[in-house]
Amino acid sequence: MQMAGITDEGVAQLRRRIGIPQPHPLPPHYLQPNEDAFRHVAEAYGDDNPLWCDPAYAAKTRWGGVIAPPQLVGGDTLIGENEVGTLDPETKELLRGDPLRGAHAFYAGSFREWWSPLHPGTRVSRRNALVGVHDKKSDFAQRAIHEWTAEVFAAMPDGPVLSAQYRLMIRTDRDKATGRKKYDDTAIEPYSDEQLAEIDAVYGGERDRRRGDVPRYWEDVAEGDELGPLVKGPLRVTDMVCWHVGMGMGLYGVRALRLGYDQRQKVPRFFRPDDLNVPDVQQRVHWDAEWARAAGNPAVYDYGRMRETWLIHLCTDWMGDDAWLWKLDCEFRKFNYVGDTHWMRGRVTRKYVAAGDRPAVDCDVWGENQRGEVTTPGHATILLPSRERGDVRLPDVPGDATTCQETLDALVDAFATQ
Repeated sequence: MQMAGITDEGVAQLRRRIGIPQPHPLPPHYLQPNEDAFRHVAEAYGDDNPLWCDPAYAAKTRWGGVIAPPQLVGGDTLIGENEVGTLDPETKELLRGDPLRGAHAFYAGSFREWWSPLHPGTRVSRRNALVGVHDKKSDFAQRAIHEWTAEVFAAMPDGPVLSAQYRLMIRTDRDKATGRKKYDDTAIEPYSDEQLAEIDAVYGGERDRRRGDVPRYWEDVAEGDELGPLVKGPLRVTDMVCWHVGMGMGLYGVRALRLGYDQRQKVPRFFRPDDLNVPDVQQRVHWDAEWARAAGNPAVYDYGRMRETWLIHLCTDWMGDDAWLWKLDCEFRKFNYVGDTHWMRGRVTRKYVAAGDRPAVDCDVWGENQRGEVTTPGHATILLPSRERGDVRLPDVPGDATTCQETLDALVDAFATQ
């Protein structure tokens, strides 16, 4: 039975779904990603690192050829063919509907792990399931449910397991979560020529600051060392267009023309009429200022995932080709509006040897806009080459799993203790 808002019964029903794999509703944007796909994705977030984009350069690296940028390996609907295609009637009934129907849901954060590189021409499988349901107290809406979903990716046909993406949706009762107009006083001021020149100067030096083929040895890093800055902006609608060229349309699966009609038949509530009475997708708030204002925002705004890819870019530029980005998490706390400029920064907070004698550093990473607001705080763990211990050794998959299902089982256990 569907309940209105957050109830104990609804939370219990949601928890019964933990660990139950189900098909992803959308096909992968890249069925068999190759060097072109790697380049398109990298260019979508403003990166021309030759490790992703230049086969001749990449052939001389430890990887022996181009590898996919981490943003591609598991990012929203980019890769992965469903391992679970159909459900038996009992499972289908268990997963039917939303036990917290009527509760507000917002995409609050992302956590990703990478265990193995993706090489060109590899088909990828995926398996996803709810892995955690945590009942929290919230100053904003009193009671909040943290709903964690994991999606695991593996190379086909026999592995290895490549990565996992964990998505945090926070559920709150609508009557308590609405009514605050916290963004009404946000001002987006025009830029002076001097301000634009300052931004351009940082852009102009970006390639020189990229570590690239010069190893960043663990012994040379100290706690307190800074990452970046990497500048992203001022954000334009054009940047959103370029994002979609490489990244596809993400979880919304927006389609054109007759395919858009097909989508409208399936999810009519995702559409509303424009000023010509033509049905269009709610996602239009990301490129139409009038629609954004109608949604309560002062201007068009980005996708949180864009800033996640920018934080990953910050890390890969800093660490160099011989290192490995193991983990990255971030929260989406504020909007990033068209006209905003973000400065992606980081700081090494811990230097240590991780399990398996792996030299590692933990970093605080964040995106800060021109108003001095941190909109996207996060953390990263990076494995670095060592003069004493040698080349980076890739991290172990949780539970020493070798399949997507085994990995999901290990993640359910891990999220149960959070």
